[in-house]
Parts: sequence; structure tokens; C-alpha cells
Amino acid sequence: MRTRSRFLLNTPRIELWPAWLLRARASADARVLAHAGHVLRRKRDGQYLAAVLDAGLMPLVPRLAREPGIDEALDLLDAPPRLRGRLDPGVLPPDRLAQRLHALGLDPDAYAADTGLDVVAEPEFLALAGFDRYRRPLWLLPGAARAWQCLREAAARDGVVLEAISGYRSHDYQLGIFERKLARGLAVAEILAVNAAPGFSEHHAGDALDIGTPGEPPAEESFEATPAFDWLSRHAAAHGFAMSYPRGNPHGIVYEPWHWRFVGPDAVQ
Repeated sequence: MRTRSRFLLNTPRIELWPAWLLRARASADARVLAHAGHVLRRKRDGQYLAAVLDAGLMPLVPRLAREPGIDEALDLLDAPPRLRGRLDPGVLPPDRLAQRLHALGLDPDAYAADTGLDVVAEPEFLALAGFDRYRRPLWLLPGAARAWQCLREAAARDGVVLEAISGYRSHDYQLGIFERKLARGLAVAEILAVNAAPGFSEHHAGDALDIGTPGEPPAEESFEATPAFDWLSRHAAAHGFAMSYPRGNPHGIVYEPWHWRFVGPDAVQ
């Protein structure tokens, strides 16, 4: 029986997903996923590019060899990182960062200076930290994944249910958030009040997550009035978590009582 991987391997353009975590989008997908160890998935749109079978690589799109970033992904298949016991994966180069921001009418240097935010690189790999409210795999750095599980268990012992709303997001995924909101008629300035620009979100690093609780809408200020937030305010620091965007934060981001980052217990004041 094939061992189920619990790691997401990362390249600037393509992710290598454990096949057992992916949903089939058609009957053909179901047959392939049932026999695959990993699936190469394009970050920009989630397209399945190829499946890794015992017999070799099975392309799922035409002209796979021409897919941008495919060589890096195949190299990672041939020489995967040593994952067991590692808490400190390396980071990827911020590929195409200026291109993404220019597409939104933003200058990277000016945005960084205005907000005080730093460019956040994506990690080489992430660990499965369970599943979020929507039953999607929750990816975090290995240390953050363990800390999140301990945090949830401690809250549960006190009768408080914590749910993950989202964890790691790639630069491309962040750009997709902007594109979807622009399509709904929002201006870039409006979006920037709620979402950091692609390449600058803490979610890229894999150590931040949005937290919710049953019955409470996601990512709303009303989370502040819940027993879950009260519990986090009193106990999150002991588990190494800090709220990133309090009221009046210097980055110009709205108050986000739901957004917490694992910084380690020694770093929390």
C-alpha cells in the first residue's frame, strides 16, 4: 500500500500535491488520482498538469514539455527535499513579483515603502496541518502546523472550537484574489485595505492563518465578540501565536482579529 505523503512540494510556478488530497474533477481524473502518488498542479489556476504513477509521469495537458516551470518541477521529483524532521524549509525566489504588481498598477518599491511590509517568500515545502472549515487541505510550515494542532487541542479542552479558514497562499493565489475582486467592481485601493498585495501577504510564508469558529462568518470583525477570540486573546501567546493586524496597525490594513501568525513562544511579548 502506498504511503500517503503529507507534504506539499513547491516551485515558483508549479506545486507537487499528494494525489490523495486532490478532488477529481471528472471521471478520468478519478481514475488517475486513484493510482497517482503526486500530481503536478499549476499555481496560477489550479490546473492538473501531470500525474506521477508507478510506471512514470502521465501528462494531463497537451504539450507538457512547454509548460512554464515544468523543468523545475521535474527536477524536484527527481531529487525531493529531505522532509522528515525538518522545521526550517528554504524559500523560493520571489519569481515574477514585479510583473504581478505592475499588472495591478502598483510599484513594488513604492508599495513596500508606503506600507512598511516586506516581500514574503514562499517556502520550499509545507506540511499538512489538517483541513480548514471547507474541508480543504490546510498547509503550514511544519513548526506552525504542530503549533496550530496544539492550539486547537488546548482550546477544545476549554470547550472552545477553533477552525482554520485559510493558511498558506501562494503569490499567484493572492493575485487571483485581487483579480476576482476587481471583476466584482472593487478598486485596487479598496482591496489593499483588506488584502496585502501579492508577494507581501503573511500567508505566503506558511506561518499565518485565518481563524474562525462555528456559526461565525469568516474574516469579519464580529469574530472579536466570540468566545473563541476571547480564548485566543488570553492563550494564543503561550502557543507562540500573535495577532498581526490590531487596530491602528502601521501597515494600513484593517483590523483583523481573525488573522494570527506563529512566531514562536519566545517572540510573543
